[in-house]
Amino acid sequence: MALRPQRTFRRRQVESSDSDSDGAKEQSAEEPASAGGRTEGAERPRGARSARGRGRVWASSRRSPGAAPRGDGGAECRTAELSTDEEEGTHTLTESKGDRSPSSDSSCSLEEKDLSPIVEIPDAAFIQAARRKRELARTPGDYISLDVIHSCSTSDCKRSNEEDPESDPDDHEKRILFTPKPQTLRQRMAEETSIRSEESSEESQEDENQDIWEQQQMRKAVRMLAGQNTDLSHSSKSQILKKFDTSISFPPVNLEIIKKQLNNRLTLLQESHRSHQREYEKYEQDIKSSKTAIQNLESASDHAQNYRFYRGMKSYVENIIDCLNEKIVSIVELESSMYTLLLKRSEALLKRRQDELKCESSYLQQLSRKDETSANGSLAVDEKDQRILEEIEARRMQRRQARELSGSCDHQEGMSSDDELSPAEMTNFHKCQGDILQDCKKVFEDVHDDFCNVQNILLKFQQWREKFPDSYYEAFVGFCLPKLLSPLIRVQLLDWNPLKMDSIGLDKMPWFTAITEFMESSMEDIGKEDGSDKKILSAVINKTVVPRLTDFVETIWDPLSTSQTRSLTVHCRVAFEQFASENEVSKNKQDLLKSIVARMKKSIEDDIFIPLYPKSSEEGKMSPHSKFQERQFWGALKLFRNILLWNGLLPDDTLQDLGLGKLLNRYLIISLTNAVPGPDVVKKCSQIAACLPERWFENSAMRTSIPQLENFIKFLLQSAQKLSSSEFRNEVSEIILILVKVKALTQAESLREEHPLEPLTAQSTGV
Repeated sequence: MALRPQRTFRRRQVESSDSDSDGAKEQSAEEPASAGGRTEGAERPRGARSARGRGRVWASSRRSPGAAPRGDGGAECRTAELSTDEEEGTHTLTESKGDRSPSSDSSCSLEEKDLSPIVEIPDAAFIQAARRKRELARTPGDYISLDVIHSCSTSDCKRSNEEDPESDPDDHEKRILFTPKPQTLRQRMAEETSIRSEESSEESQEDENQDIWEQQQMRKAVRMLAGQNTDLSHSSKSQILKKFDTSISFPPVNLEIIKKQLNNRLTLLQESHRSHQREYEKYEQDIKSSKTAIQNLESASDHAQNYRFYRGMKSYVENIIDCLNEKIVSIVELESSMYTLLLKRSEALLKRRQDELKCESSYLQQLSRKDETSANGSLAVDEKDQRILEEIEARRMQRRQARELSGSCDHQEGMSSDDELSPAEMTNFHKCQGDILQDCKKVFEDVHDDFCNVQNILLKFQQWREKFPDSYYEAFVGFCLPKLLSPLIRVQLLDWNPLKMDSIGLDKMPWFTAITEFMESSMEDIGKEDGSDKKILSAVINKTVVPRLTDFVETIWDPLSTSQTRSLTVHCRVAFEQFASENEVSKNKQDLLKSIVARMKKSIEDDIFIPLYPKSSEEGKMSPHSKFQERQFWGALKLFRNILLWNGLLPDDTLQDLGLGKLLNRYLIISLTNAVPGPDVVKKCSQIAACLPERWFENSAMRTSIPQLENFIKFLLQSAQKLSSSEFRNEVSEIILILVKVKALTQAESLREEHPLEPLTAQSTGV
């Protein structure tokens, strides 16, 4: 208890000295110091709590090697020393160690208060030695000691850097603090005080700056007002001077000048007024026209409805085009399948006819050669040829029986078309054809009638033409419809065979009727009709029907078949009638005509064969040679007649060259010349004359026939000479009638004069 007052007194001394040296003591106690480049972790100083609890202030420090301890009476007291060593850069504080008495503690604290500001500055030799020691410590390079701990406070490092800028530690020597360093209560209080003082100083500085700025602005305003007043005073003075300056002289003024200026001014104002008046009138006119346009638009009927119609028509056209683009692939495939089926059938029949002709001709040649017969008089025939001959005879027997049942007894052998198929082949053909037609019905089964029916499509466009004819004709719909309708018409023509007599005519087809009605309704409005709708049917036939006819002619048509030729000519006449009113020549039509001529030429060269046998082989009309020759002649005559069926479709020069030049003069006349004159020859000549078109001989002024019939007329005259001296004298009159028919009137009259016969009638003579 006796020590209580001393401990309290000593605490007051320490507290009284805190303002002078406490901060330095705590900082020096926390910072380590080393002399030889080695640093150790400094112990954390014990704070105020331990000082109060134990009544003592404990501090520990490391002394520099060159510093001497300071004290009185053998007792160690704490001193603050500043080391100038650039490597350490720290303040070394020394304290006494061991137990102290209260008296010594108080005296020591008083000495600390008195000696705390004392600082020893090292000399140049000490600094040079420290610098050399640092350089030696850096020499190992890659070696870093694990026992060395660098503890350098921020403030000491700054001071050392300021003293020696060259002693900055390298990057790897710097200590990186990852957590803030704990602060004492006094440090925190000092930091808060400094922050408040800085804020107050900043606010005071801002207030001062604001006051200075306001004063500057006030000075500027005062100077500007002073300058304006000065300018005004100067200008007023100058005006006053000018006003009272009598030295200035003005030009003389009189009434004429004033009047002239006023007139000029008045003229300018009048011109400006007139221009404004014109603009005003123009604006009034624009206003009136705008009001009229508004009234017309308001009174116009159903613009929204018209817009809906055009939009619906546009959508309809786009949909039908998309539909047809999707279906055209199937249509082309079906057309190809049907075409292939018909082509195979046609090629099979043609090959069979040519094989049978070769087989029968070779058989008859073998009959003509006696040396090829066997000992018993029978002909050695190959089994294949024998089978072919039996099939030929069986088909002829069937046709004969069919003619007898129908009552056509005047039919000649060889005039029939040998195009019959076996029951198995017919069944297979009809089955394949039925499958194709069944697939054809499925093409548009998922399509509405408005998009696949020709009549419904034309009704849509007819409504457009009736409601808005101007836009209809401006869109050139008449030129687009043929291409639009072509896929639909091709589907309907898939089952159409122009080579069959029972096939429906083009003018009876639904699409033909619908297009005709559409064209007739367009002709009622003659004022706005531009002629495009009148060409729809001809364009459809030209782009759709004529190419299909061309395909049939080139590969499927058999010119030797009278039924096919008649049916084909009928359909061609219907198609060509649509081109009669057009002056322009259709390329597709020309291609069709060229194909017809080429196919008939090929048939004449490949199918016509009339053999000439010796008289011994032709004895008797029932001999095989005579029958074969007769059949071939009548077959050639049938082709002659089929060629002349194209009269009116092909040019006359082409027909005369084909029928008369290549067939009549080359084959028929030669065969007739080799025959025995008689009623059969006259009958054949009469059949030839009956095939000739009457149009070739319509000119009443003609006295001679056409040049291609010259050989035929000569043969008729020779036959008449031979028959006049025989028992067939009455056949001469028939020859004269033939001459009259072909307009060989001069030859007919001379023949009648040489052979007195019954007088010819005026109709026969053509007079």
